[in-house]
Amino acid sequence: MIKYDAHILVVDDDDGIRNLVKQYLNENNFLVTTAKDAEDAKEKVSIVKFDIIVLDIMMPGKSGLDFTIENKEKINTPIILLTAKGEADERIKGLETGADDYLPKPFEPKELVLRIKNILNKTKIKNKKRIIEFDNIIINLNKLLISKNNKDYKINSTEKIILEKMINAPGETFSRDSIGKLIGIDKERSVDVIITRLRKKIEIDPKNPKYLQTIRGEGYVLWIE
Repeated sequence: MIKYDAHILVVDDDDGIRNLVKQYLNENNFLVTTAKDAEDAKEKVSIVKFDIIVLDIMMPGKSGLDFTIENKEKINTPIILLTAKGEADERIKGLETGADDYLPKPFEPKELVLRIKNILNKTKIKNKKRIIEFDNIIINLNKLLISKNNKDYKINSTEKIILEKMINAPGETFSRDSIGKLIGIDKERSVDVIITRLRKKIEIDPKNPKYLQTIRGEGYVLWIE
């Protein structure tokens, strides 16, 4: 089964541009759905949650700007506008109404791919969990604090890196080697010491860990369901 990097909706009334963009994005490992106008796009976003919408401004019927104004808050999906070179005012309006980026026509498909990847990277960072709460414990990576039973424990930069990785991949086992590479340490014993220190801050009973567990022969896993 193919694993795509993202599912993109391409909206353009020009069959040639629509098909060209779809072909190029497919070749760059993106799943693509197309729509011929704003109404067609509206119907498709009501059914599917897309990662990004590539949207032409000038279309018969409702324009790309109309679509953005009517749907941006509802769908909360990044939008890249395709504009003619002379449409500076339209580009400004598009950004003011919530579009995330724009690309003047004619454009290089490679540039569109770069802009898509840039938005996806920003979205991943934005969507990363920074604060989680379970039982009587709160891990706040923004404040570098772990609160447990009304007591606060400071997190250092190394602990933050490990926790951020584990929090955003709950249930995934991390080997000592992979943790070491993550924080720039090549001694497994040093990784064990850091994990032990983290357990004292997270666990109610550090000697019998419930959340930050050891998987024998594999590494460590954070269970925070």
